[in-house]
Amino acid sequence: MGVTCIIPAYNDEANIHDVIKKAGLYVDNIVVVDDGSTDSTAYIAQKMDAHVIKHDKHKGKMESLRAAFRYSEKFGNGPVIIINADDIYDPDAIPKLITSVMWREADAVVGYNEYPGQGINTDLQSLIDMAPYLDSDGKYLSNYLSQNIGFTAFSSISTASLTFTEDSLPEELCLVKDALNAGFKLKEVSVKKTHESNKDIFDKYKIGVVVPAYNEEKLIRTTIEGIPNYVDRIYVINDASTDSTADVLKSVRDPRLSVITHETNQGVGAAILHGYKRALQEDMDIMVVMGGDNQMNPAHMPSLLMPIIEGKADYTKGNRLGCDEFRCGMSSWRLFGNSLLSLITKIGSGYWHIMDPQNGYTAISKNALSNIEIDTLYTYYGYCNDMLVKLNTFGFRTQDVTMPAHYGEEKSSIKYSRYMSKVSVMLFKKFLWRLKVKYSITNFHPLVLFYAFGMILLPLGVLSGVYILLSGLITGWYIPASLPLIGALFFIAGLQLILFAMLFDMRECYKAMDVNV
Repeated sequence: MGVTCIIPAYNDEANIHDVIKKAGLYVDNIVVVDDGSTDSTAYIAQKMDAHVIKHDKHKGKMESLRAAFRYSEKFGNGPVIIINADDIYDPDAIPKLITSVMWREADAVVGYNEYPGQGINTDLQSLIDMAPYLDSDGKYLSNYLSQNIGFTAFSSISTASLTFTEDSLPEELCLVKDALNAGFKLKEVSVKKTHESNKDIFDKYKIGVVVPAYNEEKLIRTTIEGIPNYVDRIYVINDASTDSTADVLKSVRDPRLSVITHETNQGVGAAILHGYKRALQEDMDIMVVMGGDNQMNPAHMPSLLMPIIEGKADYTKGNRLGCDEFRCGMSSWRLFGNSLLSLITKIGSGYWHIMDPQNGYTAISKNALSNIEIDTLYTYYGYCNDMLVKLNTFGFRTQDVTMPAHYGEEKSSIKYSRYMSKVSVMLFKKFLWRLKVKYSITNFHPLVLFYAFGMILLPLGVLSGVYILLSGLITGWYIPASLPLIGALFFIAGLQLILFAMLFDMRECYKAMDVNV
């Protein structure tokens, strides 16, 4: 008798991965109904081997539940549990509901938060009866129930009583009401929330969003309209666009919007810099960067904000390389280039735990932003790599936030050969600058000497090997027996010194992040 978990989902790519991963520990089958999502919800669910039902258009939660229950019949007679595709309730509470059904304590089980002022043993039947009749003052009660209903579970025999008829109740309670009307026994289970409403938390902070825009006439309005209401200010930097971006921005009626116009194109780094400076002038507590091409899902913004609010990080950034499910749409060539740049950026910045450095979806605290010398921020596309170097140099903590890759209508204008060469040269210069400032001037550390001697001896060893090889193959000259030994000694010693320097650098990074190594 297998347990089936139904997950109705609509544009839930921000949470669907973690919900499926956790739920999979307790159930045998997972059915995800993608109700016409426009994001990567279905792709992620399919990559995680869930059974996916896709609706061509948004039909509503009740239709999703109807389709999922019908589909679940193929798995035989077993309990069916419903869990929402959000992170409000912890899937670790699933066993509480399953055991009540399997031990025949009830045929319908509801997990919910306590009603304000009421105990856990509140009569749920009375709440169900009251909800439709409290339209004036009772909207509070209906909203409360819709937001605080946790999980619901049904035995196989009770599912036949479900009519999937909507009324004023939340969808889960409609199904529970059907089971009650059919004479089945109901049990209530206390299920705690993992956190309170994000809005209540974010309202305590002034949050600004910086949006660099160059020739984004098609998508800039959609990007702005998708920014959540808890954001206080939106700074769009029109970087001398040659299309109708400026006209579109003038037509946007959002009181939060502040437009900064560049008369000449200065690059995405300069655009973000000027957005940052305006945000500092207006005393924003946290600044988020989103592209103007609508490729950054606002649903992920809370995941970027919370580590900063909780004091776990000063700077957060997206990471599309965290797992296979999140690399949707990323070509093999792009993945290879991003992985290579990740390695180079780890060495250059000293943040060895960071991946996907080119991900521009970021958030930074006011304290960090005002103390990293942003006036010297790199103005080309490598600005995000430069930010990481500066943050490490001045001792700030960074954290990756996994999220799916998303590529929309816009095509990248980056020439990757030129981009890789320019950013690599910049990172090497910034690497040397970091060693000078952080480990020589601010606080001396011997790893500087390890790096210095390693970068001398390793090339000497390589050059010696090349010289010996060419001399033997081309000229046929006699090679003294000691020369290969000297070359090998230089190479091994140089490599060891650099590896030791990296180890020391890594320990310093993890020490700052409060991670044991």
